[in-house]
Amino acid sequence: MKLHPQVAAALAARPRPTQEQIAADPMAQLVATRDAMVAAVEVECGPPMPIAHVSDVDADGVLCRLYVPVPGAPVVLFLHGGGWVMGSLETHDGLCRRIADRSGCAVLSVDYRLAPECPYPAALDDAETALGWLRREAEGVDATRIAVCGDSAGGHLAAVLARRQRDAGTPLAYQVLIYPVIDPTMAAESYQQLSDYGLESTAMALFWAMFLGDAGDRESPDIAPLAADLAGLPPALILTAEYDVLRDEGERYGEALLAAGVPAVVARYLGVNHGWVRKLALFDAAGVAADQVAAGLRAALTA
Repeated sequence: MKLHPQVAAALAARPRPTQEQIAADPMAQLVATRDAMVAAVEVECGPPMPIAHVSDVDADGVLCRLYVPVPGAPVVLFLHGGGWVMGSLETHDGLCRRIADRSGCAVLSVDYRLAPECPYPAALDDAETALGWLRREAEGVDATRIAVCGDSAGGHLAAVLARRQRDAGTPLAYQVLIYPVIDPTMAAESYQQLSDYGLESTAMALFWAMFLGDAGDRESPDIAPLAADLAGLPPALILTAEYDVLRDEGERYGEALLAAGVPAVVARYLGVNHGWVRKLALFDAAGVAADQVAAGLRAALTA
C-alpha cells in the first residue's frame, strides 16, 4: 500500500519544528507546537457537529466537556492525544462530537494536566478523578455503563486506566485505543522504518522524557501496559496507522490481549499516518475510523 495523498495535505496544514529546533530550545518549540495544534483545528477537523447537549463541567477540579446526544445514554470517558504534552478539549472536540453522534453514547472528554509542567502521574490522576466524578455525580447519563477511549498518549492513559479499574474491582465495559502509545522502550521496528511521516522517533523520545520526568518507572504496568497481567481486561478495539512509528506496539498490545483471553479487534488503516482519526476535514478515512469506533462503543454499551 502506498502513502495516501491526503497525508501530504495533512502535514502541510500545520507547521512542525525541525529536530534541530527542538534540540536548541525544547520548551519554546513545545509552546509553539501547542499553539499550532489549536490554530489548525478548523482546517484539520472542520466545523463542529451539533450535539443535543454540550457543556463544560468541573469534575472534582478537572475540567471536562460532556457531550450528551440523548438523555440517559451510557458514557465514554475520552482521553485526548498529544504526547501527554499538548492537546486539549478543543483539539479533539470534533472527534468527540462524531463519536457521540454516531454511537448514541455520551462522551466525557478530560482536559487532564499536561507535562512537563505536570509530569506523571498527573494525567493519570486526573483521568481517575474524572471517572470517579462521572460515577458519582454526572447528570443526564447512565454512569453504570462506561467505556474508555483515547488516541495516542490518550490511548496509553486509557489502557492503564482500564487495567487499574479492573484491579480496583470496578471494571469498565470496553476500551478503544487509537494508535496508542504502549512501549516506553521504543524498541519496535516501526520506529526505525516510519519516522518520516509526522511523528518522529526523536519527538516520541522527548514526549516520554517530559511525561515521566524523574518519577516514572519504565517497567511499571502504569507506564508499560505490556508489563501487566492482561487477563480479565475489558474487550478492546485498537486502531493503528500503516505509516506510524506507534503501529507495531499497538498491534503487539492487541496480540497480547488476545493471548490473555481478552476479546480484541485490531484494525490497521492503510496509507495513513499518525493522528489521522481526529482530522475529519482532511482524511476520508477519518470518518470511517470514527464511525468504527462509534459502532464498537454502541455494541458494547447499548446491547
